Amino acid sequence: MTDLRRQAVLDVAQAEGRLPSIVGATTREGRLTWSGQAGDAEGPGTQYRIGSITKTLTAVLVLQCRDDDLLDLDDALGRFIPETGYADATIRTLLTHSSGMQAEPVGTWWERSPGVGVARLLADNDGSGQVLRPGTAFHYSNLGFALLGEVVARIRAEDWFTSVSSRLLAPLGMEETTYHPLPGRHATGRSVAHFTGTLTTEPHEDTGAMAPAGQLWSTLADLARWLDFLVTGASGVLGRDTLAEMAQPGVAPDYGLGLRLLAQDGRRLVGHTGSMPGFLATAFVDPTTREGVVALCNATTGVSTDALALALRAGQDPYSGERWSPSGSVPERVSELLGLWFWGNTAHELRWTNQQLELWTLSPAELADRFVVEHDRIRGAQGYLLGETLEVHRGTDGSVAYLECATFRFTRAPYA
Repeated sequence: MTDLRRQAVLDVAQAEGRLPSIVGATTREGRLTWSGQAGDAEGPGTQYRIGSITKTLTAVLVLQCRDDDLLDLDDALGRFIPETGYADATIRTLLTHSSGMQAEPVGTWWERSPGVGVARLLADNDGSGQVLRPGTAFHYSNLGFALLGEVVARIRAEDWFTSVSSRLLAPLGMEETTYHPLPGRHATGRSVAHFTGTLTTEPHEDTGAMAPAGQLWSTLADLARWLDFLVTGASGVLGRDTLAEMAQPGVAPDYGLGLRLLAQDGRRLVGHTGSMPGFLATAFVDPTTREGVVALCNATTGVSTDALALALRAGQDPYSGERWSPSGSVPERVSELLGLWFWGNTAHELRWTNQQLELWTLSPAELADRFVVEHDRIRGAQGYLLGETLEVHRGTDGSVAYLECATFRFTRAPYA
């Protein structure tokens, strides 16, 4: 497969997902075989936050403890953390997201807030947030992986990241995977305003006791090493048989013991996806061929990380469109037009993208028309309304009452 087909995946993701930057790579046996970038990426050696890919490291630490006869996967959480409100949950159900505990810890948005300590986390999450009976269904729980990190910390008598560093990163040579971003070598987390396309800088918080669920930063090369370890094992870290056990489906067919499972062309890929405010990540490997894919971007939303991994493996036709660029200031005559509009009962929205107005239909979501803002009019530049004038009609108070183009009238409420 040509590099152009891989690069096209990044180009399309950047343009259609409105990503400030994206880097991606293919891997084989722990090495990069190709890497590319789109948007304002600074290169393959840049650190990005990897979010829930962190969970795979936490899970490996737990299985290390199991293989060292320090715990059993069917042990109750209360054996190690007696003061937890989820004492009856087992280690296995936490690893497979089937404990039934709530998805997120009590309090403010933990990924975007200064982290709290273990004592506070345990006190605030006293078991009253249980949403399902244990073992009955897959229910993803960030809180569950925070508690798994605390189990490791208590067994090893050292904090979670000390175990990550000494038992995983150092022996595997992953020098670019860190708790905090390396100064001057990391991307800045961004979110993109939906209608204006402007950027908001996201905080890079220390998540404290929630760190085992999503704290880490890494690079394409380090994640290539990690992917290969997940299928080959390493002496003194974890054996291949245990890693194969982790890749067996649990309650859900696409999740094992801390590992995500993806299917493509009859093969089962092993890895995980990740997200944090300002970042998205994906990393998967074929256990048979030891070929993998990694992609990292600095946007809160904009791309399906599952689909991105599969697309990088398959490639696609070279992209000939324009890349997306974040907006600076939005002209006042434009900003008052942005947002939700209705043509009859059908919802549309106007966005400002690459210095043009875009009219999107929302069911299904697709770009319908583009308009350029000229000195004396707003003119259709692409789509059914090509060449037509988008007229702005105002009420007696001067505010925008409705829009009209070629007899199509758009109002803020259906049939207003």
